[in-house]
Amino acid sequence: MIKSLTMLGLVGLVALFSGCRSKSHPELYNPGDIPAWRTVDSDPTLRSTEDLPRVVLNTNRGAITIELFEQQAPISTANFLQYVNDGFYNGLLFHRVIPGFMIQGGGLNAEFSEPETRAAIANEAGNGLRNTRGTVAMARTDDVASATAQFFINLVDNSFLNGDGVTGGYAVFGRVVQGMDVVDQIAAVETATREGMADVPVEPVVIESARVIRQ
Repeated sequence: MIKSLTMLGLVGLVALFSGCRSKSHPELYNPGDIPAWRTVDSDPTLRSTEDLPRVVLNTNRGAITIELFEQQAPISTANFLQYVNDGFYNGLLFHRVIPGFMIQGGGLNAEFSEPETRAAIANEAGNGLRNTRGTVAMARTDDVASATAQFFINLVDNSFLNGDGVTGGYAVFGRVVQGMDVVDQIAAVETATREGMADVPVEPVVIESARVIRQ
């Protein structure tokens, strides 16, 4: 099922879904990286950003390098790395693009069908990380524990996507460290409705390959 977020009304309410064609939007969060109270300086148990895992998504619009917060989001990080190492994302699309919100991928191929995924993972939205510009989070349905392979990159700060560990939210597990200009280029593509799904790029945005460059 396709994970997703949908923006509603003048007050900017958002319904976050991610498992079926009728529910297809992701989540986002603000340009704040790791909270000040959870940095290498304040918490010596955290790894330096110089040796955090990194993944490169090579798209037909350019490369995007993502750094993963493996200590704050161990389940989401391990899940993402497994999909990358399995070659799952190769050839999949960024299938949902909403300027001023997010870009979402990892769920549909060029035929607009959904590859089989592994079991859903626990929601780590209570990990203290926030949905800020450039952060990467897991997409899901309205079931808080339904995330599988789909993810999104926040284009702006989306505080309404944050969770407190009780009410849900969308789990941030990484951030873009190189290629945010590519993300912004993707955010500017023309979109239309395809097979009942809105905000689909007219010209496909393809993840040609995904690989781990530091683990």
